[in-house]
Amino acid sequence: MSQAMRAAAAALREAGIDNPSFEARLLVAHALGLKRGAIATAEPDPATLAPLLSRRLAREPMALILGRQGFWTLDLAVSPATLIPRADSETLIEAALAAFPDRSAVHRILDLGTGTGCLLLAALTEFPASFGVGVDLVPAAAALARQNAAACGLADRAALLCGAWDAPLGGRFDLVLCNPPYIRRADIAGLMPEVAEYEPATALDGGADGLDAYRTVIGALRRRLSPGGVAVLELGVGQAEPVAALAAAAGFAPPTLRADLGGIARAMVLRGRGAEKTFGVDPPRG
Repeated sequence: MSQAMRAAAAALREAGIDNPSFEARLLVAHALGLKRGAIATAEPDPATLAPLLSRRLAREPMALILGRQGFWTLDLAVSPATLIPRADSETLIEAALAAFPDRSAVHRILDLGTGTGCLLLAALTEFPASFGVGVDLVPAAAALARQNAAACGLADRAALLCGAWDAPLGGRFDLVLCNPPYIRRADIAGLMPEVAEYEPATALDGGADGLDAYRTVIGALRRRLSPGGVAVLELGVGQAEPVAALAAAAGFAPPTLRADLGGIARAMVLRGRGAEKTFGVDPPRG
């Protein structure tokens, strides 16, 4: 380990940041202009490393410092305009794949609140016959999703729009994905500083009970799901029952839940009336 890396790791450890040695390696590699995962053996210019380390000590998320975040099989650009993709959200892609064993059966995909485009772009890589539409309220987020679609070689299979949920849309979709804002407003200030201070409130704030966006999205699903279509929604901790109640009131059959690696019910799969599904939790991926 280089001297710069040791010093950076010590500073991160003193600040109480998890995995300080690993994060120090990332910062040093970035300061040297190396790709993610490369082993840094040279000493970086202190004038380049110091501001990067200062940003992380101020609890800015590493993904924003690096400007990149991995999701599913993709490497995506990130920005302060969007939520940073998380591994837990990959559970939605797993749930979608489980819902459509025949991957050629999905032709139209919709991602509501697309952010970086992570869910839409991951789904497009798995459903090769599909075209996708992503919608985000924030213009900078929609622009970033377009950039990511182009970088992933998916620009010709994706339309990224700016608008409020499904307002810009017509037609129906075989698969609808959504990771809505679901944090209770009063709880946002108590989140870890990387989230509360650096990620956009529009991507976090679910209203007084955390369910405001679900009320809107579930209403939109009645208009946007094609016959036999499937919607997969991300859930916060403890939200399975209240969101299921909202879905039932809108006429949906009892949902299926899929757990993330921590055993938390993270993805809710909804189908239209008459679908025979059990309200249970599928095990996390192995």
